Amino acid sequence: MTTVHVDAEGFMTEYGEWTEELAAELAARIGIELTDEHWKAIRFLREDYPTHGETATLRRVSTLAGIPIKQLFVLFPGKPAKKMAYVAGLPKPRGCV
Repeated sequence: MTTVHVDAEGFMTEYGEWTEELAAELAARIGIELTDEHWKAIRFLREDYPTHGETATLRRVSTLAGIPIKQLFVLFPGKPAKKMAYVAGLPKPRGCV
């Protein structure tokens, strides 16, 4: 078992500690089985974060990754931005309470 650094809410704090295997485990913990569509959103977030400096908003994911916001709610029910960031091993998006 690998140790990863997380904040008080369980969001990973070290970008380099994330792996795709860990993403699948994190997703399973919140009741999500990852499909190719999930991976499209997760990979976009992972690629966008280092250049953008913060976790992408739903609008940014929708516009730049081409995934409709409605679909993000289907893929990551309830709080999609928060759940995507959690699975992608990124900080909680700003504006998420």
